[in-house]
Amino acid sequence: MNPGTPQNCPNTPGALTPARLRQAKELMLRSSLSIIEIAGVCNLTRSHFSRAFKVNTGLSPQAWRLLARMEKAKRLLATEAPITHVSLECGFCDQAHFTRAFSRLVGQPPKAWRQSTGVNLKAALSPGITPRASAEVHYSTQGAIP
Repeated sequence: MNPGTPQNCPNTPGALTPARLRQAKELMLRSSLSIIEIAGVCNLTRSHFSRAFKVNTGLSPQAWRLLARMEKAKRLLATEAPITHVSLECGFCDQAHFTRAFSRLVGQPPKAWRQSTGVNLKAALSPGITPRASAEVHYSTQGAIP
């Protein structure tokens, strides 16, 4: 079974209901609430919530959230987004923390992963435009009238 996929039917004792599981996952992905706060929203204690979440997904809430953040990071790294922006967008407090977590889970740092997947930022830009110049052009033309 793949991690993060339900392993038991919703009627399993100790599992979250499908509605609560959806709500918990949504909160983990879209908010900065702690696991304790998410458990409170589900009207459960932290320990009961963690056990029930693991029954449903096969992962602890913390592990599921970290894997979800890494998948989001991979999608963002496949774009031209700066690594600092990716780290903040994925809920990490700084690029160093993100780089350590990404390296530990993926096996290589974000920049190396980006290069190994073939994302070439210079090729994606117009000839003769550097990433910095491209950003300046983008920002300077935002308010321009066509």
